[in-house]
Amino acid sequence: QVQLVESGGGLVQPGGSLRLSCAVSGSSSSVYAMGWYRQAPGKQRELVAQLTNGGSTYYADSVKGRFTISRDNAKNTVYLEMNTLKPEDTAVYYCNANSVVFGSVWGQGTQVTVSS
Repeated sequence: QVQLVESGGGLVQPGGSLRLSCAVSGSSSSVYAMGWYRQAPGKQRELVAQLTNGGSTYYADSVKGRFTISRDNAKNTVYLEMNTLKPEDTAVYYCNANSVVFGSVWGQGTQVTVSS
């Protein structure tokens, strides 16, 4: 199996920054892409950023230039660096792993609240 544990959420003022972490354990070698999704109250879950094993990245238009996805292979951890945060970034953020063996795997989510 693949297990994901997110951390790093919290309350931040508009214009501030946060870094989310997603620790990957288990059959991490079966994972070919990692992503961060978010879900705001009353809205559908949306893909925010994705990073493939080949190094390709995807960013939602709403976060381009502000968010950066990266990974530390030695630590089996994926990060989402979030800068210039806006109130509309408020959501529960979920880490996602796409595994060739186990399919789509989700973390438990971490709350990000952007408010003054």
